[in-house]
Amino acid sequence: MTGLFPRRRDVSEIVRILRVRHGERKKKGGVVMEITREAAWNLLTEYNQGEFHLRHGKTVGGVMKWFAETLGYGDEADFWEIVGILHDLDFEQFPEQHCIKLQEILRSRGAEERLIHATASHGWQLTVTIAPEHEMEKVLYAVDELTGLIGAVALMRPSKSVCDLEVKTVKKKWKDKKFAAGCSREVIGRGAELLGWELDDLIEKTIFAMRSCENKS
Repeated sequence: MTGLFPRRRDVSEIVRILRVRHGERKKKGGVVMEITREAAWNLLTEYNQGEFHLRHGKTVGGVMKWFAETLGYGDEADFWEIVGILHDLDFEQFPEQHCIKLQEILRSRGAEERLIHATASHGWQLTVTIAPEHEMEKVLYAVDELTGLIGAVALMRPSKSVCDLEVKTVKKKWKDKKFAAGCSREVIGRGAELLGWELDDLIEKTIFAMRSCENKS
């Protein structure tokens, strides 16, 4: 995981987060720049070293990109992916201030408010009062915990993959509250309600999304 990109890079690139695509422009030397996935990854690795947190950031980033492309936001797919990569930026070092410290870090790097709101909103009713508003934020809220549950179910299978995983298998483990107890069924269910989707539909879509990025770096 840590070998995906160079460990050190000027993370001040966060200042230029998708300003062209999302309307907030800031010129430096007459050139308007955008943050890259690489810059987002480097910022994540600055605050996280654990394999679990890095893998989770990569997974949620890939899942968010799939949803963007599937739900008709293909032109914003990069932004959705970056939101997914950075959503737990502060969790490893500041678990008690999750989604609070996140805002401070991103704001100190000059990040646009749209990115700050999007990443922090998945902590709604847990650590912050920032509610998911855009469909992208509702997707993040719904899939964050769900990717953990699905991933745990997949690891129990001989293939250890989501490629042959079915909704009914996930639902069976869903009922076992002791299994992957850290993955809140309440939050996942609330996320499905926010999106107006049936739980089975959310699980099925998230499995498809995880298949799309399972073996990608």
